[in-house]
Amino acid sequence: MMAPLTRAHQLLSGRRKLERGLEPGGMVPRHPSAMIETPEDTDVATLDGLWRTERASRATVLRDAAPYYGALREALLKAERQIVIVGWDIDSRTPLVGPSGTADDGYPLHLGDFLSALVKERPDLMVHILLWDFSVLFSAEREFFSSLVLGWLSPERIDFCLDDCVPFGSAHHQKIVLIDETIAFSGGIDLTIRRWDTPEHEYENILRVDPGNKPYRPFHDVQMLVEGDAARAIGDVVRMRWQRARCADLPVGLNRAGTAWPDNVEPHFTDVSVGLSRTDPPMDGRPAVREIAELFPAMLKTAERFIYIENQFLTATSVAEVIAGRMKERPGLETILIGPKTYASWIEAKTMGGGRLAFMKVLEDAGVSDRVRLVYPQVCHGEESIDVMVHSKVTIVDDRLLRIGSANLNNRSMGTDTELDLVILARSPEERAMVTRLRDTLLGEHFGADADLAGSLVRRSGSMIAALPDLDRTNRCLTPIDDHAAEEIDAPEAVVALADPDTPIDTDTVITRMAEPKPVRRTLGGYSRLLALCAVTAALVLIWRVTPLKEYTDVESLRAVAEEINGDPLAPVYVIVAYMVLGLFAFPINIAIVVTAMTFGTALGLLYATIGTLASALLTYAIGATVGKGTIDHILGPKFARVGRRIRDQGVFAVAAIRMLPVAPFTIVNLMAGASHIRLRDYALGTLIGLAPGFLVIAPLGGQIARVATNPTSMDIAILVGLSLFWLAVSWGLQKILSRFANR
Repeated sequence: MMAPLTRAHQLLSGRRKLERGLEPGGMVPRHPSAMIETPEDTDVATLDGLWRTERASRATVLRDAAPYYGALREALLKAERQIVIVGWDIDSRTPLVGPSGTADDGYPLHLGDFLSALVKERPDLMVHILLWDFSVLFSAEREFFSSLVLGWLSPERIDFCLDDCVPFGSAHHQKIVLIDETIAFSGGIDLTIRRWDTPEHEYENILRVDPGNKPYRPFHDVQMLVEGDAARAIGDVVRMRWQRARCADLPVGLNRAGTAWPDNVEPHFTDVSVGLSRTDPPMDGRPAVREIAELFPAMLKTAERFIYIENQFLTATSVAEVIAGRMKERPGLETILIGPKTYASWIEAKTMGGGRLAFMKVLEDAGVSDRVRLVYPQVCHGEESIDVMVHSKVTIVDDRLLRIGSANLNNRSMGTDTELDLVILARSPEERAMVTRLRDTLLGEHFGADADLAGSLVRRSGSMIAALPDLDRTNRCLTPIDDHAAEEIDAPEAVVALADPDTPIDTDTVITRMAEPKPVRRTLGGYSRLLALCAVTAALVLIWRVTPLKEYTDVESLRAVAEEINGDPLAPVYVIVAYMVLGLFAFPINIAIVVTAMTFGTALGLLYATIGTLASALLTYAIGATVGKGTIDHILGPKFARVGRRIRDQGVFAVAAIRMLPVAPFTIVNLMAGASHIRLRDYALGTLIGLAPGFLVIAPLGGQIARVATNPTSMDIAILVGLSLFWLAVSWGLQKILSRFANR
């Protein structure tokens, strides 16, 4: 399907040895470059899929994270009033430095410390950080306790928020930094670890290591910087997201003098038209926004000679069909697709690798694959080689359209995740020349060549594909991708549906598919599911009261069972596991606490009981969060979501109060808390505070525990009431402290 690429010894004989010619900082030099002419009547101003079109007084393209981080650092140092950071992943340990890996401005190198030092020095500056409340699937890749590091432990004027206001299975995928409403960075680069790299993508770079000092492979990505009205339009996107997640508004119209544009960044465009395109999934009655899904075909249908795409994922076969159709209409049109070599995880290999295979099959079936190249960047060192991770989201159509954003060419980005793409709409000859030069620069980067050489080879042959062998070098090349191994991986349909849906996931459908391989006529409605959940839980509560199992709720009987493991080195583990299992079956938690204290003594018993109770509470909370949240939100609608957020703001106090008042069995409280909007942090603290009075009543009574549990005196009751009132006051005060730091 694809012609193999040659190596450096196959270059034209006598051609002078190439020089890199890359300018510092990864910015593209502003030299003239010849264009491949496209028709003058190509109208880029009326494309479908554009939310808004605004002017940017300046705009530039930043290749790779080192140049981006260096430019961002310089811009942040110019901030006066407000910085807003929005991201899919934000890590306080991110090295916020340019290609040199150092900084001489006197501020810390890493993002979290840098921002803290900045706001401490500038009393008028506020920093707002909005991070996706990510799926547990990504927890191994993320910073532990990011809300603690970026929120609680940061200065008061760093406002941190975890954003969970997307449907189940969706993600916030935008990567934006807005500074004083004057400039905005937007594209594919996250402010996180394992991203920093230079455009040279050296085989080894002592600076390309993670916080554990472990090296990672070369990493390629692209970000755009805009100034003026285009930046303010991005500010509107940021404000909408912040308002939804925080139920609060960000200041508008900061009225600062000048701009935060970094002095060392030369613009590629001045006074240029920039289009904005979004994906926003439907939620809480809001309709879906699918502008990105409309913009891809609108752009590709204008192509005459060249389509250049860099993208992490290629699974949207609807886009492949558009490319195939346009290439059949235009026999001279060719396409280069640059992506990562493979996908590391089993899920990505099946869903994204298999999807990319299907994407290419569309082009092959259309008979246009001879004018298409699917390749990955490779860096060689002697006999060894390493592939470059391609994370960029770039689409360039001829010399008219340059698109950089967060959206992948997969189904998720079309309708499930939040995305933002920026499009340079080139009209003047100078703008069109710069679009061409940027394409040549990106193409040349993958060979370690400059834009002049790449452009001259494309111009001489009239073909990007024909220029590839002449660009090939001993240490840098583009190599064909083979995804056929993905065909051998068998994954359940539900896994594929979860990984790459083009609309937010219907949890009813996914659960039904996983549980029943055969098609079903209908699933339980929301009310039926809720009633079923209540019925099952009520039945579990009743079995400990009206069936023979009630004998095991007798303190002395249960203590006899517990004594059998007393003295075993693994007894603490057995006790904690027992709490978790009994919690699943709605066993009376107070009886379990009493028996634990009686068996293991006051000190150890209460320690085991505390850990076991919290473990059981977190397990059933997780079940409620996984199964019930979508159901309750669906039934009660947006009003419940708003009320839920108010409850969330009083989470510690609310949970503590419910724990002290016997309004419902322990397991039911856990399930409903998980299904509500109460934060896990507040839930855990509230649980500990709410159970503390009971624990403290047990401790001083020592050997009289059994009597207290079975026949409490008026003094016992008075002590319990007094401690409950005291701990309610403690929980109220703690909630006020937490609100100051987390809910400003």
